[in-house]
Amino acid sequence: MSAPVPARSVTAQGNYAGSVSRFLAYAIDLFASTAVFTLVLAGISYVVQIVTGKQVHWDRQNIVVVILYVAWEFFYFGYSWAVSGRTFGMAVLGVRVVRADGAVAEPRRGVIRSLVFPLSFLLLGLGFLGILVQRERRALHDLIAGTAVIYAWDARAARLRFLAREAETAAPPAPASPLAGDAEAVPER
Repeated sequence: MSAPVPARSVTAQGNYAGSVSRFLAYAIDLFASTAVFTLVLAGISYVVQIVTGKQVHWDRQNIVVVILYVAWEFFYFGYSWAVSGRTFGMAVLGVRVVRADGAVAEPRRGVIRSLVFPLSFLLLGLGFLGILVQRERRALHDLIAGTAVIYAWDARAARLRFLAREAETAAPPAPASPLAGDAEAVPER
């Protein structure tokens, strides 16, 4: 019989996040932030209708709505990156924004990153090319803000925590006191 093969390490923690993970996180964030924005506008419409009795319709062509939406997106991304280094979508996919050297990013880097993020789009998407061709997978906004995006979810540690919880529930209960167990379990003095 051969010896059991040890389980391979299943962690990507600390590695640079790939383009698919980053894109999916952005798509989740765009959907979530737009949904929140839409719900807030619906809530405002409802309150205005109750208070004044008049219906308010928000049109996507209205410049006020566009300005509010853009300001909301800057706030959503900037606040999330400044406070925790991750947005909702990034948390779902297990990625985090850190400084280029791997240390925790300061809040100002998150704000700078959100302010220059549109540059990657405005240059016909070429600002994202670094994610595909650089070893560090840093986009233009990452280079300007001095940040990088890494995987921060440790699958191996999560599995070990799950196994530890499983072992706790499967273990027999310990005796309440040494006297309740057998005589050999009593410590000597």
